[in-house]
Amino acid sequence: MNVLLIGGGGREHALAWALSASPLLTKLYAAPGNAGIAELAECIALDVADHAAVLAFIKEKAIGFVVIGPEAPLVGGLGDALAQAGTKHFGPSKAAAELEGSKGFTKDLCREAGIPTGAYGRFKDAASAKAYLAAEPVPIVVKANGLAAGKGVVVAATRAEAEAAVDACFAGAFGAAGAEVVIEEFLDGEEASFFALCDGRTALALATAQDHKRVGDDDTGPNTGGMGAYSPAPVITPALSARIMDEIIRPTVESMAARGTPFKGVLFAGLMITADGPKLIEYNVRFGDPETQVLMMRLQSDLLAAMIATADGVLDHFDLRWRDDAALTVVLAAKGYPGTPEKGTEIKGLEGAGDVAGVQIFHAGTRREGGRLLADGGRVLNVTALGATVAEAQARAYEAIAKIDWPGGFWRTDIGWRAVLREKARA
Repeated sequence: MNVLLIGGGGREHALAWALSASPLLTKLYAAPGNAGIAELAECIALDVADHAAVLAFIKEKAIGFVVIGPEAPLVGGLGDALAQAGTKHFGPSKAAAELEGSKGFTKDLCREAGIPTGAYGRFKDAASAKAYLAAEPVPIVVKANGLAAGKGVVVAATRAEAEAAVDACFAGAFGAAGAEVVIEEFLDGEEASFFALCDGRTALALATAQDHKRVGDDDTGPNTGGMGAYSPAPVITPALSARIMDEIIRPTVESMAARGTPFKGVLFAGLMITADGPKLIEYNVRFGDPETQVLMMRLQSDLLAAMIATADGVLDHFDLRWRDDAALTVVLAAKGYPGTPEKGTEIKGLEGAGDVAGVQIFHAGTRREGGRLLADGGRVLNVTALGATVAEAQARAYEAIAKIDWPGGFWRTDIGWRAVLREKARA
């Protein structure tokens, strides 16, 4: 089977790595891919927003299955175009992708289905948003309703900060994404990422993970798309996982089916584990980045077969096997990130880094120029490792990073610290 993978980040390199191991795969194409994906797939320049061009390429190359990595094409309706053309694919419809495309939509669904989440309000003008803020305690969370590339969220410590965030949204700081604002109760606890494959009726839990959003050590500095992750998430016990499936994931799948917009793909629940139990912060309708990198390292089953089973609606007859080992990934970012990253700096030493036991390096924002590997984005590399414990995976990842020669990059030195402390406490 010829497969087309949409996307070009670290998530897609990890997916390409897992897909390439499938005996079902004949040839893998990637649009646009990156320098790492190019070692596994034929990378092509394709405007994925041009659905006619995508369909023409699928016909030309006899593509049997399409995997949509990022959220924007899903929210833009690429899945619908593929379905109308009879092309089997992994990823939800435009209507189902509203779970990520509109934070207000998800909050309303939670209220209707009794899914635990924080109190909230939805607003289309600054005056009503500020009137709501005046009666709410701080800290409080202000979000642009639509897709804002992970940048439309402000955790405001003061009412003045919250009002400034509201003003920024309505002033166009996040474009169309900020035309509506969602204000949410601040949830206190420990964050975790929970993933489940959903075929419209059945949900199959995947491994858990936790990521590090802040740019600096000790979880300081501005939020990013993620500076590292590890799996499994020690905070999610088997009993808690069962609660998440029963109280959050399955009610969502049932509600979406009842609306006539069944969800088919991977449901990524950003959770806060509070004193009262798990609460939903938000949904994403695709695999997380950098969580995918650690999940794919631990997955023993055939990813392509699992994705096809999801598309075919037969997850009730499917199961997945996972390595007992822990996995940890460290993001190497270009200087300037999460602001304006410095592009074009040369990276050396990846061969030696990849020779460290248990290590796999996934490319996120790279390109090749002649014989040189150059940074071409904010998050550039994901140095990922397996280990019997999170501490061992952490040690291997940083051993590999020490072999990389890249003066134009930086990274956190404490990825996995929470899990390592838990392991030491148990020892």
